[in-house]
Amino acid sequence: MQRTITAGARLRAADGGANRWVVLVVLCVSLLLVALDATVLHVAVPSLTEDLRPSSTALLWIVDAYPLICASLLILFGTLGDRVGRRRVLLLGYALFGVASAVAALATAPGVLIGARALLGVGGAMIMPATLSILRAVFPDRRERATAIGIWTAVAAVGAATGPVLGGFLVEHYWWGSVFLINIPLMALILPLGRWLLPESKGREDGPWDVVGALMAAAGVLGAVLGVKRIGAGENLFAPATCGPLLLGAALLILFVRRQKRRTHPLIDMRLFSRAAFTTSVGCIVLAMLALVGLELIAVQYLQLVLGLSPLETGLRLLPLTFAAMAAGATGSYTLRRIGPRRMVGWGFVLTAAAVLLLVLMGQTDRPALLTCGFVLLGFGLQTTLFSAYESMLSEAPPESAGGAAAIGETSYQLGAGMGIALLGSVMNAAYAPGLASVPEVPAEASKAAANSLGEAYQIADQLGGTAGAALYHAARHAFVDGLHITLFVSAGLLLVGALMALRLPRVMECTVDPEDLVAPVAEEAVQEETAREGAVPEKVRVPASREAVEPAGSGRPAH
Repeated sequence: MQRTITAGARLRAADGGANRWVVLVVLCVSLLLVALDATVLHVAVPSLTEDLRPSSTALLWIVDAYPLICASLLILFGTLGDRVGRRRVLLLGYALFGVASAVAALATAPGVLIGARALLGVGGAMIMPATLSILRAVFPDRRERATAIGIWTAVAAVGAATGPVLGGFLVEHYWWGSVFLINIPLMALILPLGRWLLPESKGREDGPWDVVGALMAAAGVLGAVLGVKRIGAGENLFAPATCGPLLLGAALLILFVRRQKRRTHPLIDMRLFSRAAFTTSVGCIVLAMLALVGLELIAVQYLQLVLGLSPLETGLRLLPLTFAAMAAGATGSYTLRRIGPRRMVGWGFVLTAAAVLLLVLMGQTDRPALLTCGFVLLGFGLQTTLFSAYESMLSEAPPESAGGAAAIGETSYQLGAGMGIALLGSVMNAAYAPGLASVPEVPAEASKAAANSLGEAYQIADQLGGTAGAALYHAARHAFVDGLHITLFVSAGLLLVGALMALRLPRVMECTVDPEDLVAPVAEEAVQEETAREGAVPEKVRVPASREAVEPAGSGRPAH
C-alpha cells in the first residue's frame, strides 16, 4: 500500500540529523583524493622517467597499475564491506592509501614505485564503493540522497580535472614524489575524523562470504580491463598478450555470474539485473564514460598537436568542461525531482550528442568560442547523465546490497573509460591512416610509420625536411582533422543509443523508503504512529518528488 510520509517524519528519518551532511563532507574528501591520484601522475611522468630510468614496460605499469588494480578489486571490497562493515573497510583503505603514498613518494626504483601504485589501487578500491554505500545508508530519503550524490559527482569531476594542474605545479616547484606526498597529511587528518564521524553500516550477515567468488570477480575484471587497455594502446586484438587476458577475463566473469545465481547467499544478488532501471543505469554509465574519456583523449591531441597549444593552455581550454560538470552535479537533485530519471538521462545524452556534433565544426584553425561552447554543453550533458544514472542505480538497490551495487557502478565506470579509449581510439586510427597512404614525394615506409600517430608524423616530417616534409606535415594534419570528424559522428551515434536506452528508466522519481532504512529510532516511531492512524501495513513509504508523481498532468487538483 502506498502512502505519503509526513514532512516531520521525513526530516527525522535520516540518521544523525545535520551530522549526515558532515559525513558527506568526509566522504567527498575521500573521493577527491582517489580522483586526484588517478590523474595527478600524468604530468610527472617525464620527471620520474629522467630520475628512475624505467623501461618502457615498467613505465606503462607505473601509470596503469593504479587503475587496473583499483578496477579489479571494487567488487571484492564493495561486497566485503556489506559483510564486515563499510566504515571498517573505508578506514582500512585510508590507512593503506596513506602508507602507499609515502612509499611511492620515496621510491628509488621502478619496481618499488609499481608496487606502491598497486597498493594505492587496493586502497582506492576499498574507499570508492564504501563512500557510495555509506552515503546510501545515511541518506535514506531519496530527495536528500539525490542532493548528496550530486555533490559527490561534482567533487569527482573537480578531482579528475584538478589532478594534472596540481601535479604540474608540484613537479615544477618540487620533485615528482611530491604528487604522492600531499596525500599523507590529508589522510592523517581524515582517518581520525572518519573514525569519529562516520557511522557503521552493514548488509545481511547470513551465510559465509564467498571468497572464491570474490577472487574470481577480481581476476575477471582485471583480465577484461587489461585487454581493453591494450586494445586502446593500439595493440593487435588477436595478439596473445591482448586476446588472452580478454578471453580469460570474460570467461571468469561468466563463471562468476553463474556461481552467484546458484549460491544461497551470493556476493551480488543477480536479481538486481532483472530490474530494468538498474540494468539501464549501469549501461548508461558505461556509455557516458565511453564518450567522455575517448573524446577527452582525442581533444587533448587536437589542442596540442593541431592547434599547437601548450599543456597549460590545453588544461585551461578544458576547464569550461569541468565547471559545467560541477554545475550539473550541483543542480542535479532539483532537475531530477522536476523531470524524472527518464527525461534527465535521455536529454543529458541528447545534449551531449548535440555538443559533439557542434565540435565537428572544428578545423585546422583555432576557434576558441566554438570550443568553449562545445565543452560547456559536453560537460553539462555528460554529468547530468552520470548523476541521474548513479542515483537511479543506487536507489534501485536494497540497502543491504549497497556495497555491491556501488562496486558494480564503479566497475562500469572503469570499464566504460577503458572501452572509450579502445573504441574511439580505434575509430580515430582507422580514419586517420588512409589519409597518409600516398603522399607525394614521401617514401612508402615513411608514410606507413607516420600513420601510427600524428606526433610520429610530425617527427618524420622534420626528418624529411623540404617539400616532402611539408607535404607530410600538411597531409597528417588534414587526415587527423578528418578522422576527428568521423570519430565525433560515431560518438554522437553512441550517445543517441544511450538516449534510447534511457526510455527504460522510470518516468518520475519515486521517493520510496523502507521502514528498515529509517535507522534513527525517532523515525521508526514516526512511521509506526502514522501507520497506526491510517491502519496501513508499513511495507513501503512513497514520497512524491513532484506533483507529477501523484496527479495527472493538467488535473488542476492540489497534491496531498
